Amino acid sequence: MDPRQTRPEHIAMRGQRWSAQLAGLRERVRHPGHIVEGRLARAAGMTLEATGCRAALGARCLIEGQGGCSVEAEVVGFAGDRLFLMPTSGLSGLMPNARVIPTSSVAKVPVGRSLLGRVIDGAGRPLDGRGPIRAEAHVPLEAQPLNPLQRQPIEQTLDVGVRVLNALFAAGRGQRLGLFAGSGVGKSSLLGMMTRYTSADVIVVGLIGERGREVKEFVEDNLGAEGLARSVVVATPADCSPLLRLHGAWMATAIAEHFRDQGLQVLLLMDSLTRFAQAQREIGLAIGEPPATKGYPPSVFSRLPQLIERAGTSTQGSGSITGFYTVLAEGDDENDPIVDAARAVLDGHIMLSRTIAESGIYPPVDPEASISRSMNRICTPRHLAAAQRFREVYAYYQRHRDLITVGAYRAGTDPQLDRAVQLWPRIEAFLRQDMHQAVPMEAAIAELEALVNADALPQ
Repeated sequence: MDPRQTRPEHIAMRGQRWSAQLAGLRERVRHPGHIVEGRLARAAGMTLEATGCRAALGARCLIEGQGGCSVEAEVVGFAGDRLFLMPTSGLSGLMPNARVIPTSSVAKVPVGRSLLGRVIDGAGRPLDGRGPIRAEAHVPLEAQPLNPLQRQPIEQTLDVGVRVLNALFAAGRGQRLGLFAGSGVGKSSLLGMMTRYTSADVIVVGLIGERGREVKEFVEDNLGAEGLARSVVVATPADCSPLLRLHGAWMATAIAEHFRDQGLQVLLLMDSLTRFAQAQREIGLAIGEPPATKGYPPSVFSRLPQLIERAGTSTQGSGSITGFYTVLAEGDDENDPIVDAARAVLDGHIMLSRTIAESGIYPPVDPEASISRSMNRICTPRHLAAAQRFREVYAYYQRHRDLITVGAYRAGTDPQLDRAVQLWPRIEAFLRQDMHQAVPMEAAIAELEALVNADALPQ
């Protein structure tokens, strides 16, 4: 042996090399560099089962199909040595025993100012034909939850440009509210009004599970060029896979979080929360999760608050996400499980009435059934008192509406009802607003106070 190799400095160098090699081996054991491929064992509906491969939940896999094509799928569950995958596109071309190749990629969300004015799908691909998305950065699809004790309090109102909402159910910056209604009552039109007339800096719209025709109509008619200029639209129509529909909701929320962290006031409009729940139901039932209420598995009721709680104020800075989530009441059933679950986790609910819509009043907001839970801390006592008096007069008239309609009520019998009857034409005019008319917060409050403080009209 060379005597020089027995010197202390050489011994120390050899020890360092051995330590480095040992550390490398340990890292390879913890994170194997090789890819364990598998085979496609079963395809039932939109659910795929693979055996022999190793991949984590949320990881992407490529499945080789006929003619050199490949299908991208995501791991959504496992049982023993079987992986359950859900494709992000169609399954055409897949064959039994096809190769399943795990990749190191996971779903990412493009973010940045370059997204303003763009329409993308649940995978971040452009739908507007305006070229590729040049994102400033990419963030995870599902972010870490914020510490609720470190969130900034809700202290300021957000002007949405709709008289009845600004005056009677004011939304705070960082509040989460639901728009509850049956089909065809006017949810999308109301969302379009808010995108055009809100005072928010940025609008993020998630169109989840809607008809493809409605997506185009919302962008061109309801949103318009003015609303689109400061908006980002994430559209995953009903013909998309349930996984892509889920990703659309997560993606819209992640984009809103990025703008919020920059100190901006963000208005997040999600249409609809029910389609998000139905997509999760499809996935849960397909991988064997037991059905619970009306066929919804338990994962649906855990996913809803996970999505909603990502909106709100931030832990630092003045940025916020004010969320409006539409909830479809199937068959106008207010006790639908998704309606009930959403109402419990939201900071308020705006009920849209089919009866009011059929009477020709738009937006058809029901003042008796709606509430904003943050209104007491963000509005002045004078504003709160005026809103309370309005609801009292409205409710009193509604309780005696049948008597008034059939002519059974005689004027002078009840002074309070006399006042309600005389104010009713002005109440209906107050609730009615043209779709192309903006009513700022200050104007809405002034009109409300003028209405409730008006003297009884002459007979």
